Amino acid sequence: MKLRDGEPWMAAAEYGKSLRGLGLNLLVRDVARAIRFQRAVLGAEVVYSDPDFAVLRACGGEWMLHADHAYLDHPMHGIAATAEGRGAGLELRLHGRDPDAATAAARKAGYTVLAAATDKPHGLREAHIIDEDGYVWVPDVASK
Repeated sequence: MKLRDGEPWMAAAEYGKSLRGLGLNLLVRDVARAIRFQRAVLGAEVVYSDPDFAVLRACGGEWMLHADHAYLDHPMHGIAATAEGRGAGLELRLHGRDPDAATAAARKAGYTVLAAATDKPHGLREAHIIDEDGYVWVPDVASK
């Protein structure tokens, strides 16, 4: 069930045909709420958003958010509706986002910091932050 009034910034078929490489489409309970996390913690730019769908960009990457209600007839709906923590076992890494800044922003906004910014043996400084839908985001930069 769509909640959007009017037309999106481009036709779905046109946007779909423009996609290349690896794509991420995250199912979220509330698009506006998810965007608040994405902007505040990840420094994401909103390319487009409506109550059903959003496209975000940060650090050279682009991903999509789809509201659960827009997936009622989709095979993924049942999985998402019953999941306690979405994306269990998945790390959504945002290479180039300062993990110290992301951690500070997450704490200020009341999000869960699973692991604070730390230099790791694999050459990255990273943090693990959980959004309100249960996705684990890992902002990282090269360690000094």
